[in-house]
Amino acid sequence: MTTKKFTLTEANALLPRLKEELARLQRLTNMFEERLSELKRMKNGYARSSERLPDDPDPFFELESELEFMRMEIELAIGNFERQGVQLKMIHPGLLDFPGEVDGRDVLLCWKEGESRITHYHGWDEGFAGRKSLPGA
Repeated sequence: MTTKKFTLTEANALLPRLKEELARLQRLTNMFEERLSELKRMKNGYARSSERLPDDPDPFFELESELEFMRMEIELAIGNFERQGVQLKMIHPGLLDFPGEVDGRDVLLCWKEGESRITHYHGWDEGFAGRKSLPGA
């Protein structure tokens, strides 16, 4: 599979839509974590309550099903970044990398949530800690 390379202009043009997708993904993951905590509290309380009879319906089925559906939605949302050629490095705070080129060298154009546009890059093996300002940024 070939890696799509973005120009700085192309990557910055995608940012408004990607920011919306990231915000949606962040809401989904927050909701998932809240519901998962709720399930854990329910199970903990249930374990301390009276014993369950064999014919009793599963009291957690509905919430567990909801969590499974949410997990699939999250995986789909994450995959949408990948299908666009963008690397989602972190959800909270949002961190995106766009394969690109600077001075003839393959790099990752790097955007962090809160930044209005892409102004940094780093090498493929450097990660966020190796961020450098783009020439002219």
